[in-house]
Amino acid sequence: MRELAPALGVKRYTQVHTVTSAFSEAMRRHRGAPEDFDGVAELWWETVEEFARAGATPEGRTAGRRLLEDEKRFIDLARSPIWFGEERTLVDLTR
Repeated sequence: MRELAPALGVKRYTQVHTVTSAFSEAMRRHRGAPEDFDGVAELWWETVEEFARAGATPEGRTAGRRLLEDEKRFIDLARSPIWFGEERTLVDLTR
């Protein structure tokens, strides 16, 4: 991903891996939540327009195809939602 990020216009890429524990399983059961999944990958752009601009270039399209081929090796694409979001911080006690 690191080498593809410039062509894709990606500003940040993070992975959040599921931590399986007795506590998380108890919380899941208590809430009636579905089974765990492996994790979440976050790809960040400044704007949706920047994402679209990168995809409109030959380099961006090539990088996008390479990324998709890699993802097919370890992601069940048909069962993995993909969506765009906008972060809104409501509480931040870290500052």
